[in-house]
Amino acid sequence: RWNGTLKKLIGTTGTGTLHPTPLLSKRLIINKLRKMKTNNLKYNITISTAPKMPKLGKGTECVQLLLSQVSKDMHEPLVPMLFPILGAQVSEAKFQYPDLSWKELCGMMANLVADSGCNKGQLSNIVEAICHNFREHDEKELEKLVEWQRQMKTKSANKEKPARPDVSFWFPPSDVTNAAFIQNAMGCEKLGEKTQYLNLPEVEMADRMCGGHKQISQMLRNIYDRQRAGALRATADGITGNPVLRANLTLSSTPFAARKFYKNELFNGTFGRMVFSYKARQARVGKIPRQGEYDADFFEKLDEYLVKLSICKGRFIIKPLNKLTDRLAADMATLADLTDDDVLWDISKRSIVSAWKAGCLLWVLHDQTWTKAMGELVEWLVYHDIWSKMQLFADLLNQDADSVSEAQRRGPKNLLDDLPNPFNEAQLESLRLQLGKSKDGTKGQIRKWVFRKFITLSAETGLYTKTGEYLTGNGTSDGIARNGGKSGGSGRKKKEADADGQKEMATDAKKKKGKGI
Repeated sequence: RWNGTLKKLIGTTGTGTLHPTPLLSKRLIINKLRKMKTNNLKYNITISTAPKMPKLGKGTECVQLLLSQVSKDMHEPLVPMLFPILGAQVSEAKFQYPDLSWKELCGMMANLVADSGCNKGQLSNIVEAICHNFREHDEKELEKLVEWQRQMKTKSANKEKPARPDVSFWFPPSDVTNAAFIQNAMGCEKLGEKTQYLNLPEVEMADRMCGGHKQISQMLRNIYDRQRAGALRATADGITGNPVLRANLTLSSTPFAARKFYKNELFNGTFGRMVFSYKARQARVGKIPRQGEYDADFFEKLDEYLVKLSICKGRFIIKPLNKLTDRLAADMATLADLTDDDVLWDISKRSIVSAWKAGCLLWVLHDQTWTKAMGELVEWLVYHDIWSKMQLFADLLNQDADSVSEAQRRGPKNLLDDLPNPFNEAQLESLRLQLGKSKDGTKGQIRKWVFRKFITLSAETGLYTKTGEYLTGNGTSDGIARNGGKSGGSGRKKKEADADGQKEMATDAKKKKGKGI
């Protein structure tokens, strides 16, 4: 990866072979490379300060409009929350990801995390503003449902009941049961493959939607992956169906509630699928933040963008965005190497996918054209998501990583294979201590190895040597050989092999005698 950089730093011969110059030592080259690698990453997520959002330029006018009525302290925390709301406005459109799969702009989920009283409520205000067209649609659907319920109650028991009308709520209430959620997903799929959007002001409200906290992981993963959520009930009163889950979610919580809610979902894929936007506690300035009012002029401009989203149909390939996505994947690999963090590498993959979907929305909103400012915002979304997750859950993530390492370290090991040949008692004692075993058991283990003829003691050197039987596997009870893992056979098989060999030698002797040799 750094071959071109090396050539510039240390030069090449006429044949292209790298050769060091006298003035540039190996240590200086390494330090320069490290510095260049770090500088290639725009944002530093290892510090407590949030990555600073880039200036919103050409191509991000819709985001600027949505932030125009939000208090300044909430600009950065609310930007990642906007895209699940906007994504619900798009239906029957697919975009090609760099892995050549086609993705819809559903399954987008984001969780706003901030301390109590830190203006998280502004998210609900902007949600209502963006989804005003959804509200108008749902009011008509609600009228159909209320009329059907009225007819059901007025009809006598011996008369035929009217069939339930096909309805779909695009912006259902936050207090929704799992059965109602599945039923609404069936309606949305039947009536145009629409995406339903839910805003849950408290993260615990997701338990009710998913059918209980034990089903949280399965439901959220199915929503993100646009999977089917089959429901089979034995009675007519139950909800039976197998719809594709097209839904976008936004949630709000305090840091304490978020850690409690996700603590058992950190390593099963649920945590990585959720975008987090964390607003750290700020200084006590004693000033109340000011927010604006969503007036007629605001809605007039907003409706122009919503129309662009609603008429976007078909299949699209955004080459500049996919190129940026490939670079971000390489950057995340570099970041994981610099920090030697596998957990960071794992969660970065879905952070890139979520930011890529946001890039698709920006592209549609800007008349299906790409700009540099859009790319900068997409890149920031990736780093901001990872930074938020690390600020909130770093200690919990490290605990599991440490426990896995500990489990691997304490797993069963063949200590004799890990020792040199020959070895002394002190070396075995040191190895046992490294593996968390007691020092007192060293002599007993040596006696067992000697009894089983795995090792022999040299009286001259005082060293233990592995026997030939052990190295070939013939002396082990399980028949596992030391020479490449081939089975050496049990003691019974060894006797049978010796008997067969004696018979063959007797047969050869008779043949030789018959020939007079």
